[in-house]
Amino acid sequence: LKPIQKGNHMTNQSQSIAVITDSTCDLPREILERFSIHTLPLKVIYPDGEYSDGVDIDAETIYQRMPAEVPKTSMVSMGAALKLFATLREKGIRQVFAIHIASTLSGTVDMIRTVSREFSEMKIEVIDSRSASMGMGFLSYAAAKLVTEGLHFEEIKDRLHHMRERIRIFCCVPALDYLRRGGRIGAVAATVGSLIDIKPIISMDAEGKIFTFDKVRGRKRSIERLIQIIAELGREGKMNIAVMHGAAKDEALKIQEALAKLPSVQEIMLGSIGPVIGIHTGPGLVGVAVQML
Repeated sequence: LKPIQKGNHMTNQSQSIAVITDSTCDLPREILERFSIHTLPLKVIYPDGEYSDGVDIDAETIYQRMPAEVPKTSMVSMGAALKLFATLREKGIRQVFAIHIASTLSGTVDMIRTVSREFSEMKIEVIDSRSASMGMGFLSYAAAKLVTEGLHFEEIKDRLHHMRERIRIFCCVPALDYLRRGGRIGAVAATVGSLIDIKPIISMDAEGKIFTFDKVRGRKRSIERLIQIIAELGREGKMNIAVMHGAAKDEALKIQEALAKLPSVQEIMLGSIGPVIGIHTGPGLVGVAVQML
């Protein structure tokens, strides 16, 4: 994702608190590097080998191999997590925020909690984002900014748990087959939806479970409805938003253009989703993550 409006980010500085996230956060590399956010990759698994999400495989490669080949995905490896925590400990870091993809979608959070118990001398707050992509990205970004602002660990922790309740995510998915393969929706719903050209707008509830927020017939109408949903949220207060897409940049740009005009929008980002999320949604996804301020 690339910030395109009101992105006044603080410069990076020596930190006594580390922030860890995983590769499904979809934060732009600029932000990850500027705020020294550590990223653990999930795994993409083909019959011919295993790849690290966003490291040695990208979303374009996955889409090119679809629908003939649809890989499996796996959580962050325990070995990688152990190595990162050990490295941080060697650097003198004793306080860590680890913010990860919803436990409803991956076993990463539970595994990180298990790993954290091996580092009892460190204060490690493992947070289930109950979200994915930039829904989780906003939380990780906020944590890093609060660290650079010099806030104490407990104050950051309280703010993050409050912020988590104010993050929403909405996505238009052109085909339901990939969600069905991943067990996110039933076979009957996928078949019926395809036959009558229903384009669901999916969201995630307070527990991080995927649900159908609305059903619209046709791609154009579903995108119009997506914009309307965000505009309605904007009436509740100021917000930061991120427009995401999976091989649907032109449509994402139109959504971004429409949402950038909303007076309630403080910061807006535009970018593509990563490989692991793309596997479960297929090409053509457009979505918006909202952080209510």
